[in-house]
Amino acid sequence: MTTERRIIMLGTAATALLLVSGWLWLSRGPAGDPYAGCRQSVVSGGMDSFGTDFTLTNQDSQRVSYADVFTKPSLLYFGYTFCPDVCPMDSARNAEAADLLAGQGKDVQTVFITVDPKRDTPEALRDFTGLFSDSMIGLTGSEQEIADVNRGWRNYYRAQDADGDDYYLVDHMTNTFLILPGDTGTVEFFGRDIAPADMARRTACFVDAA
Repeated sequence: MTTERRIIMLGTAATALLLVSGWLWLSRGPAGDPYAGCRQSVVSGGMDSFGTDFTLTNQDSQRVSYADVFTKPSLLYFGYTFCPDVCPMDSARNAEAADLLAGQGKDVQTVFITVDPKRDTPEALRDFTGLFSDSMIGLTGSEQEIADVNRGWRNYYRAQDADGDDYYLVDHMTNTFLILPGDTGTVEFFGRDIAPADMARRTACFVDAA
């Protein structure tokens, strides 16, 4: 083997090694992020900027904390029970995604936090969540508690109730957040145009990587 050919072969091997190393680094993401290969959303401040501790009231009138609620992978949605279309459709989609994951042996729960605490009593939440899943968790609280938890997930909402009409609507964002238990927290969010199967597939990636 000539010296020139040996140099070419060594150079090719070194290039291949660099490419493989680069792929491995990218697949792990910055600082060894185990979920980089699953994540598609990009947000200012990173996913660590979503979330906050809280104490709210669930659909059974029990006071529960963040740690009480997020004991397993969870799909979190902010909405309200009087919502005429978007919230029911998104809640049904989230419940279907959780059912698809259950069929794969993955235990993922759905959580619904109201943006309308004036009307969304625990009883109203229980009736609403029961339409979609026997295990969907509904959460309400005081106006300040709800404002604080929405702020924690950077979720905009505004009630159109200035004229005193009891049948007001509430403007709000429609993202669904994927939260993993423990110190991991929020790892992804999904827009409302995602299909149940795609949500289940992308969620499964995070669950498997955990």
